[in-house]
Amino acid sequence: MNIPVLVVQGEGVAEVWEKSLLLLWEKGIEVKTEYDQKGEPLSKDCSMTMVIRDPFSEPRIHLGFFGGMEDLEKYRQEVVEGIHDAWIKPEEGKWTYTYHQRLFSYLVTDDLKKREGLPFKSINQVDYLIDKLSKTPYSRRAQAITWIPLADPETNDPPCLQRIWCRLLPQNNSFSLQMHTHWRSRDAYLAAFMNIFALTELQKVIAEKIKKRIKKEVKVGQYVDISDSYHIYGKSFSDFTNRFLKLYKERDFYNDDHRKSRTIKGNDPLAIIGFEEGKRQILREKEG
Repeated sequence: MNIPVLVVQGEGVAEVWEKSLLLLWEKGIEVKTEYDQKGEPLSKDCSMTMVIRDPFSEPRIHLGFFGGMEDLEKYRQEVVEGIHDAWIKPEEGKWTYTYHQRLFSYLVTDDLKKREGLPFKSINQVDYLIDKLSKTPYSRRAQAITWIPLADPETNDPPCLQRIWCRLLPQNNSFSLQMHTHWRSRDAYLAAFMNIFALTELQKVIAEKIKKRIKKEVKVGQYVDISDSYHIYGKSFSDFTNRFLKLYKERDFYNDDHRKSRTIKGNDPLAIIGFEEGKRQILREKEG
């Protein structure tokens, strides 16, 4: 038996994520995981490559993702702005990382509880990426990693995202910022949509910063998402079939009437209200 290597392509985030789940459900194989509980079905698993040609095309948001609009906004800020970096406290049995911390303040250590007195300084890999592409748009070296080989293998929840790779391609008098993300493991149903949403928001931030640096238009280009293990856990099968697949069968891909649609636009009032609630929740977190 071999793990299926699957590929889906499309214009936008919602479209491609939906295609990936349907193809995984159809062609994925049954595989045990380290988190299975007694009586749960084996997970559905494959290797998946998602090609999203225009990450900010609409409709951008799929209503079948696991969570609310407020969760999407909080996760966006967690990845792009680092609002939860302060929650990293492995010495207290709490978080060992955030993607923002690993990308913006990567530090080589053999003990995640130890960040002082180490032989190396932390590095802002996103700044390096921006600087590299601003000076050499065609460089193949603009990447950022998350894995710390000396420490991560021994943790209970090591990073799923492993690497980001970017490149600028010329488009007439402007550039297109391409981004690839590489994942060792991925919960396709519970996590992947929010991951992609947040990483493409980071792609947009990087494009804007390069634009300011080189004083030329830099557009958000193709986003490619590569997972070695792209899976749905057995414990999620009931919710997946009764909610996601039901949504897929009973609603249009896009309809102005929310009751008939399984996607919405990023500027839809429903999304805006949820995003604002997420911002209020973040403020309450900070206050208390």
